[in-house]
Amino acid sequence: MANLVIVESPAKANTIKGYLGSNYKVIASKGHIRDLPKSTLGIDVDNNFEPHYINIRGKGDVIKELKKEAKTASKIFLATDPDREGEAISWHIANELGIPKDKACRVTFNEITQSAVKEAIKNPRKINEDLVNSQQARRILDRLVGFKLSEVLWKNVKSGLSGGRVQSVAARIVTEREEEIRAFVPQEYWTIEAALLTADGEAVNAKLFGDKKGKIRLSNEAEATAVAEKINSGVFRVTDVKHAVKYKQPAPPFTTSTLQQEASKQLGYQSQRIMKVAQELYDGLNLGAQYGGVQGLITYMRTDSIRVSTVAQESCAAFIKEKYGEEFLPASARNYKVGASAQDAHEAIRPSNVYITPKSIRKMLSSEQYRLYKLIWERFIASQMAAAVLDTVSVEIENSGYIFRTGGYVIKSKGYLTIYDYVDDTQDPETEEINLASLPNIKKKEELSVSSVKKQQHFTEPPARYTEASLIKFLEENGIGRPSTYAPIISIIVSREYVKRDGKSLVATPLGEITTKFMRQHFPEIIDYEFTASMEDKLDSIENRENTTLGVISEFYGRFAEELSAVSAGDNKVELNIPAEESDVLCDKCGSRMIYKNGRYGKFLACPKYPECKCTKAIDKNGKVVEAENSAPTLAGFKCEVCGGEMVVRNGRFGSFYACENYPTCTFTKQKVTDTGVSCPKCNSKILARHGKGKMLFYSCESYPKCDFSTWDMPLTESCPDCGGMLYYRKSRKSVICKNKSCSYKRDEEMTVIE
Repeated sequence: MANLVIVESPAKANTIKGYLGSNYKVIASKGHIRDLPKSTLGIDVDNNFEPHYINIRGKGDVIKELKKEAKTASKIFLATDPDREGEAISWHIANELGIPKDKACRVTFNEITQSAVKEAIKNPRKINEDLVNSQQARRILDRLVGFKLSEVLWKNVKSGLSGGRVQSVAARIVTEREEEIRAFVPQEYWTIEAALLTADGEAVNAKLFGDKKGKIRLSNEAEATAVAEKINSGVFRVTDVKHAVKYKQPAPPFTTSTLQQEASKQLGYQSQRIMKVAQELYDGLNLGAQYGGVQGLITYMRTDSIRVSTVAQESCAAFIKEKYGEEFLPASARNYKVGASAQDAHEAIRPSNVYITPKSIRKMLSSEQYRLYKLIWERFIASQMAAAVLDTVSVEIENSGYIFRTGGYVIKSKGYLTIYDYVDDTQDPETEEINLASLPNIKKKEELSVSSVKKQQHFTEPPARYTEASLIKFLEENGIGRPSTYAPIISIIVSREYVKRDGKSLVATPLGEITTKFMRQHFPEIIDYEFTASMEDKLDSIENRENTTLGVISEFYGRFAEELSAVSAGDNKVELNIPAEESDVLCDKCGSRMIYKNGRYGKFLACPKYPECKCTKAIDKNGKVVEAENSAPTLAGFKCEVCGGEMVVRNGRFGSFYACENYPTCTFTKQKVTDTGVSCPKCNSKILARHGKGKMLFYSCESYPKCDFSTWDMPLTESCPDCGGMLYYRKSRKSVICKNKSCSYKRDEEMTVIE
């Protein structure tokens, strides 16, 4: 009998299969198989907050397969993700399969490589009940807050609203920044810059810093003019020249938070997209025979630690020495200090194998995968390299008691800057060195002649709106949420329309501001930063046996229940006057400017004069009109098989289809199909492009159901240059692949999909 290994994702299952051999069967649970019910609270508040778990709808076939394979397996290994969520998934699976609590069946690996997987299988352990209890406490607490809070919001603010323990705090953060911007009063200030010349006629630009007492601020034109007049009648003399060597140290390797921040800034990706691609890199990708087939490219991507294993350090040092030279190595291996609040359960995010360079596997990855892997790889390599050495010079120039400053630097040794340059956006711009291409050889006590003195007016700027990167940074610095929750938090507050995106910025909506005001008034503790952070610490303490699930939840719920009762007892109905969001599209019937509405299937445009005018227009995800109501339908080019009327193209819930023009008198419809021009590999009939549920395009034989050939990837007319097999275009990865399992042919290419 084979051993059974249960993982979360099918991609990971495919990777691990290749490592363990024929004596192991690897199947995926596809995430959680049990959870609290969606329609009810699912927690017995009067019975120690006992959760009521049920099998998740749609997971019946997965559970059935798990039980079937478990019956015949000699050993069962639960290899879900190495975090609390993964531990809880294993716990649920163990309960469903009847695996005893004291059975050593749990295996974890921080990286999906052959050595790591085999080592984990050799050393199974029991399920960690403390991790499970910590996860359950978080789940129960979030359900209590979300369910009870949503009921209050429905009753007092707007039907359909929902609240959450951490999401409400995130919405408050964005809302308060919007309030700061509105309340901001610009302050005037002036700067003075002098264009100077040395005795040799070389140019030097210097800015006014202050006087002998320190830094000064010029608040208006009169002050700036008075200083400029004194300077114009004085002499510029160099009072100090300092030469120094500065060592610029590399940034540590990525944590979940810093990866999301940096990928957002450098690549422009949203946090949810970043984590999706990182998961793909962790689960494993087919790199071809050169690299042993399917490989996991990075270590586990949900971590708050910057720790790196000794083995990884040694491997990286050997790579740097071989690739760049020994002078690029620091005197000793770099060990970064882990923050006091970090759980440090896993290593930092790093490449599983530094010798798999981004350039060498570029053709095997999608554009997103390549760019994110390159960022992770370069950051890690740089973190283990020598510091950059800068020769710096700072110059002070005095005139009439006023001090001007200038300076610059030259890179003496690039060190880690050879591969990766990290910009610390927390550094004060006024204290940064001016990066000059060349600075004249200025001597102390030297007099400089004046070319010009310019005074310039400025106004202070309001605080910038949060971006995903800056919001994640704020959440992390204030201990709100945990690394694995940042992406879902942002996704939820945007999808629930408490916050909207404006380019890269996050802007509070009127609904978000009204809801936040209501929460501040009635549930101040729920959206208090310090309280939310302390609650995270209490949830973490359950894992360390410093607290119990019941103790943490009971302490919180007592106060929360009192707040709920107080709100329910009074009349706290909020007058919700949210202005409609206007579009630039005019109504075809009355000429009014149409407004955006939310319907069952997403946003659409509607006439503001409804119900007098019922004109609507469908829009795509970019807000562009795709089809106007009452517009002339597109003819399909063939007749109805029932009444002989013209068939026309219609758009329905699951995509385009053909319908009789005489509807509703004639209800004949036909699925919309397109001839691909490719022959079926099974029966040589035509392969047609069809639309399935959810507008998903798939391809199948026109002889279906007689011939059952079908595929999600678009078949191509050309043959594989390596083996002569059939080629397919994989839209999700923008690549052409060979479907012959023994052939690893692949190339990156973006094609127009046959609709």
